Amino acid sequence: MYNKVEICGVNTSNLKTLSNDEKRDLLIKSQNGDDSAREALIDGNLRLVLSIVQRFSSRNENLDDLFQVGCIGLIKAIDNFNTELDVKFSTYAVPMIIGEIRRYLRDNNAIRVSRSVRDLAYKALQVKEELTKELSCEPTIEMIASKLGERKEDIVCAIEAITEPVSLYEPVYNDSGDSVYIMDQISDLSSSDEIWIEDIALKEAIKNLNEREKKIISLRFYAGKTQSEIALEIGISQAQVSRLEKGALEQIRRQI
Repeated sequence: MYNKVEICGVNTSNLKTLSNDEKRDLLIKSQNGDDSAREALIDGNLRLVLSIVQRFSSRNENLDDLFQVGCIGLIKAIDNFNTELDVKFSTYAVPMIIGEIRRYLRDNNAIRVSRSVRDLAYKALQVKEELTKELSCEPTIEMIASKLGERKEDIVCAIEAITEPVSLYEPVYNDSGDSVYIMDQISDLSSSDEIWIEDIALKEAIKNLNEREKKIISLRFYAGKTQSEIALEIGISQAQVSRLEKGALEQIRRQI
């Protein structure tokens, strides 16, 4: 439906399309200072921006805003594209547009990140792009940290801080039937059959302890108190607490 509506005052059903030859010709003219060619190139690639914006339609963001941000990425791609390389313009422009939209979404995230952390993350991402071009492979965190003169732990934390949160209910697969959501892909190790059975066995074993042993185990392992604190609370020595605790644990192990 998005290719039949107005976005930013543009009737998307009337968007132009350019052939690869037309794009290359306009790119050369644009980089030689022809403003009309640059304008025609922008207009001829708005459909590309629209197709990318549609990927973010489930984010409940204003489509007009995303379209405008995507256009900024398109303009950056036009101004920085190297016509001497044997690469299609769309191959270069798509990640530029996506990157600009993601940057906008990160900056407008409900979770606020300090300016210094965000700046460090953006510097790290910029260095990552530069090293990727230089090395023709993805650089390691250690290489990025060395280039910036920062600790690798700080780089990792900064990048994670600006990573956009993902809803557990975001669909990851849909085959004309029930969708598979992110939460369906996450295992819950805390509720496995083995842990559940062990929990029952532990509770049954504790039931068989005498009242003093139960109190010591409860204070020690559920309330997190030290043996000295328990000794003061129940009025016996720390050595007696240690002996009773050891005996109770041995009894629990035997029963389990």
